[in-house]
Amino acid sequence: MPLKTTCIGAYPKPDYVRLPDWFNIPAGPDTADPTKQWADAMTAMGPDADSIIARGIEEVVRDQVDAGIDIPTDGEVPRENYIHYHCRHLNGFDFVNLTNKEVRGGTYSANLPTINGPVSVRSLFAVDDWKRAQAFTDRPLKFTIPGPMTDSDTNCDAYYHDPVRLGADIAAALNQEVLALADAGCRHIQIDEPLFARKPTEALQYGFENLERAFHGCPNHVVRTVHMCCGYPDRLDHPDYPKADLDAYLQIADAIAMSTINAGSVEDAHRHNDLTLLEHFKSTSVIFGAVAIAKSRVESVEEIRQRLAEALQHIDADRLIAAPDCGLGLLGRELAIAKLRNLSEAARSL
Repeated sequence: MPLKTTCIGAYPKPDYVRLPDWFNIPAGPDTADPTKQWADAMTAMGPDADSIIARGIEEVVRDQVDAGIDIPTDGEVPRENYIHYHCRHLNGFDFVNLTNKEVRGGTYSANLPTINGPVSVRSLFAVDDWKRAQAFTDRPLKFTIPGPMTDSDTNCDAYYHDPVRLGADIAAALNQEVLALADAGCRHIQIDEPLFARKPTEALQYGFENLERAFHGCPNHVVRTVHMCCGYPDRLDHPDYPKADLDAYLQIADAIAMSTINAGSVEDAHRHNDLTLLEHFKSTSVIFGAVAIAKSRVESVEEIRQRLAEALQHIDADRLIAAPDCGLGLLGRELAIAKLRNLSEAARSL
């Protein structure tokens, strides 16, 4: 059997889906209310906004499937902002009275929603979004959601003043989405925790505990996945953007292996790891980043194949899943398709 392939989450939005997202809003102290940006964009698209978004999701799903991806995503097309899209469905988040905050280790600042009360579910959204995207393919579509540490870091806490309790309440809300997705038939649920790689100490102290809360009761037939990226640049071909420490994955590898997580991601394309890292995952699958998402150069099939073959010296083939490092939003459609095609061909060749 060839290696399985998947995408991580984001995909370039089609031009006709005129929603803002991470990749076309400049970060800074004058950043507007993300909910207003989304609402204004929906209004601008007119009464056909929902059908336009659905058309965009269909295009994105088909791009991935046509490129050979076994487990596609919805490309996060409906989301004006990966994190705040989720937070808009929670109680306790104030999108009117924003707070300026430095985020991602001080790499940028923005006016962010303020947490001013207990966090709980206001409305469930994941099942409807997943069903809409799953209807466009007979392949199992993976649904992605931001995790407790990530949600906490990209908002301003003026209520809890305790990241452990805040994360636990966000995890409880996430758990309702997870269980609803599982009941609806979703077979791949991914919670994204980039903060695990950037803050491994905090991840070990309370991050994994809250991640387990988010997946609590998730049935065994669902693949529970966590994505942990090392940092995301603000533009293509920017090699010096801040990244997590080189040994960050090693610091948390054993905790991943001991958790109930079925699959964990490891970015390898933008910065190669010591592949003995993979030996820490005795039974956990590894989603292995084999193409870079912030470089315009398209990796050749042979280049990808060689690195995957090297990885297979340290992990069983049935537990290695080939993928891009992270979301593809910066690449644009043409580059994204080219990279996914070569990735899939390399994986099939093994």
